[in-house]
Amino acid sequence: MNLMNSRCFFRSCFLAALAILSSLLCQQAWAAETHSMPGVRKLEDIVLFEDAKYYSSFPSIVRRPGGELLVAFRRAPDRRLSGETRVTHTDPNSYLVMVRSGDSGRTWTAEPRLLFAHPFGGSQDPCMVSLRDGSILCSSYAWAPVPQSAFAKLKQPVARAGDFVFLGGFLMRSLDGGKSWRGPIVPPPCRGELNLDIFGEPVPAYNRGALCEGRDGRLYWVVASSAAEDSKRTETHLLISSDHGNTWEYSCLVAKDSKISFNETSLYETPKGQLVAFLRTERGNDHTAIARSFDHGKSFQWEDAGFQGHPHHAIRLPDRRVLLVYGYRHPPFGIRARVIDPECTGIAAAEEIVLRADGGNGDIGYPWATMVSKNRALVVYYFNRDNGPRHIAGTFLHVE
Repeated sequence: MNLMNSRCFFRSCFLAALAILSSLLCQQAWAAETHSMPGVRKLEDIVLFEDAKYYSSFPSIVRRPGGELLVAFRRAPDRRLSGETRVTHTDPNSYLVMVRSGDSGRTWTAEPRLLFAHPFGGSQDPCMVSLRDGSILCSSYAWAPVPQSAFAKLKQPVARAGDFVFLGGFLMRSLDGGKSWRGPIVPPPCRGELNLDIFGEPVPAYNRGALCEGRDGRLYWVVASSAAEDSKRTETHLLISSDHGNTWEYSCLVAKDSKISFNETSLYETPKGQLVAFLRTERGNDHTAIARSFDHGKSFQWEDAGFQGHPHHAIRLPDRRVLLVYGYRHPPFGIRARVIDPECTGIAAAEEIVLRADGGNGDIGYPWATMVSKNRALVVYYFNRDNGPRHIAGTFLHVE
């Protein structure tokens, strides 16, 4: 090897080694940056509403353009005070009510204001979303009390829970910041729905979870329906509205399985326009499932997310990351969260943050979140300690 070739050879080796070293340093820097990705830090827990005479549960929260916070929830009598042995999620006096805060959640109105009382039964799970036109849309569903002697006279099949028959879903709308509500808006039955209401008609579409207003102005709503092969198993489908929720059209199947039930779904649109559905499962070891649409609601693909918890709510943080909150109905009972990347990938690998681990039993959870300032979030949920009164609680988070 001559001198010129030797120099070229050693120069090539040096540049190759430098490239490898640079790559390793970049990987270490990326790993350090990923490991130290800022998340959220718990500040304090609060109680928004508690009254020992009532079973208060299933809240949702929205922030108005001026900063006012509205929390809607389901309130029913605590029947244990009148001799019942336990609390239930069906009650003829289950009403949708609301409290407000004008100081970023530090104080709340003492007496809840009625949002809606269903004329045929008890209402459940008011799920609010604040739309870009300034209105608020709230989805819910209801159960009708039916005497034992009347069940056999109803047209079958019906979804039954004790002495109640499922009525299906409805929506309410407010144009004045939650001071008054119009409705109910009754959506069409979801395709494939088998169960009938007390009038012998297919139950209207329903869901517990957040619908999504897309960048295109349309509303996307993942709803549940009974599976054709098994009326006790549920699957999820997508409905779309082009008129702010007044009418709905069927789009596609979201998630279906021969063994697993899917329900209680919140939907989120990523910056790149993907629709990501966070689904509760049953007969799936309580694992979170995620369904993703790459074609803006024409089709979905679902997968097991690999961790336990339900149901979920997702909000966008100021830097476009996503705060995902969910209930944890296993010892230690409580509320948990994850901060995930803007496109909601690698969710299972994201650090799980324990917000509460002091729940009295599994009858807790159903969290809903909103930003209350640039670096402060509020997560609301229902809670109990030592099987005591179910109440509406919250946790403030500092967003790092």
